[in-house]
Parts: sequence; structure tokens; C-alpha cells
Amino acid sequence: MIREWQARELICEIGRRMYAKELICANEGNLSIRLGERLLATPTGLCKGDMEPDDLVVTNLEGDRLEGMREVSSEIKMHVVVYRQRADVGAVCHGHPIYGTAHAVAGIPLREALMPEVVLTLGCVPIAPYGTPSTDELANSLNDLVPQHDAILLANHGAITLGADLQKAFFRMEILEHFAKISLLTRILGRQSLLTQESVDKLFDVSGKYGITAPVSRQSDCPVTANGERPLTLSPREIEEIVERVILEMNRDR
Repeated sequence: MIREWQARELICEIGRRMYAKELICANEGNLSIRLGERLLATPTGLCKGDMEPDDLVVTNLEGDRLEGMREVSSEIKMHVVVYRQRADVGAVCHGHPIYGTAHAVAGIPLREALMPEVVLTLGCVPIAPYGTPSTDELANSLNDLVPQHDAILLANHGAITLGADLQKAFFRMEILEHFAKISLLTRILGRQSLLTQESVDKLFDVSGKYGITAPVSRQSDCPVTANGERPLTLSPREIEEIVERVILEMNRDR
């Protein structure tokens, strides 16, 4: 398990990356890492691009502050919901990515099989019902979605991503925003050529051989695949190359 001082440095580094990549602005967003029976989390009212390790707050698994000079973010309630339902999750990342949030505001989930890399790393990204920020209402809006999804859009608010560690949670936030931008551009261009169901099935079959765990959101109707004109298909070699790229990306900076 990661040591607390390492977790503090990692949260500060990921906070700087999120701010630099415009996944958050001003004092937005929050991050947490589970350390056994405690959570290490970002404080409220502080730009995540300017954090220092001593700024972070330690809470219990209910989100109550145990250590730290600053106040814990009121949105820690969302993190608590995630950790309560997903024993496999070791970190949570919440941000307001521009294109992802635009989809959340427009009420458009990210479900289409547009890109093999996204199918393998995110699956489908649903939208949680609107809940008032910093309240139990927002946290409870995640209850039905957390067990089956690693990335969730928050209606009129932003997005939350989960991972076994903070790097994976952050990468999912990056990929979500990348996916949302491409999704929007294809809609502007007037065409979305989706992968076929056969190609999606092959992706998952091959990914297991390389040790990639399929997204928990893999369901019979997710992702949405081609059923009409000009579907995209992938050769076995193309699939293997895509899986290899995903593995390299997942291991980046480790």
C-alpha cells in the first residue's frame, strides 16, 4: 500500500496536472486516496494547482476530519459513497472538464463505441441525476451508478472518475475529456461511424490476454455499437496494437 507521504505528494502532483489541463479551474474539484481505514483528501477553498502536502486532510471512512489544519471539502460525501460500494477503488477524482461537463449539462451521456481505447478503459459514461453540490443529494445521486461504472458525468456539475490508484482515476478523467471532445466534434461534422459489436467483443477478448480488466460498465447495451451504414471493423493485428497502446498509457509515469 502507498505510504501517506507518497500519497500526499501524488495528490498535489495530480492536482497540478488537473489545473494545467483545464479539468478544473479556481478552487474546483477534489481528490482522495484510501489509506486503509482512512482517507487522504484535498481541502476546501484551495486551488488544486497550488496545494502543498501539508494542506491535505485526513478523514475517517465517513468523511469526518481526523487530521489537518484545513477543512475537508464538503464534496467528500461523493467519495464516501464510492468507497462504501467499491472495495476495488483506491482513489477518486472529481473535476469539471469543459467538454465532459458540456455533455453533462446537455444531458448527453458518452455511450457510443467511437474509439477502441475508450471502449477498453471507460466503457460507457452515464449521467447521474442532478443533486445540489456539497449535499447528500449529490452524493446519493451516485448510488445506483457507482457499482457498474468507473466514470460518471454529474448533471449540470462535472464528472467523477474512479481507479485502483489515483493515477488510474486521473487517466480516466483525461480520457473522458478526450472522448467528450471527439464526440462533440463528430456531432458537429454530422457523422459518427461506430465500431461494430463484433469488433467490440474482439477488443474485450484480446484485452484479457494482456492483463487489461474490462470496464465494469460492460453491459449488453453498452457501448452503443454500429447497426447501420458504414460500420467500422478492426483486424486482429489492429486490435492487438490498440491494446498494446492502452497498456503503455496505463503504465505511464508509474
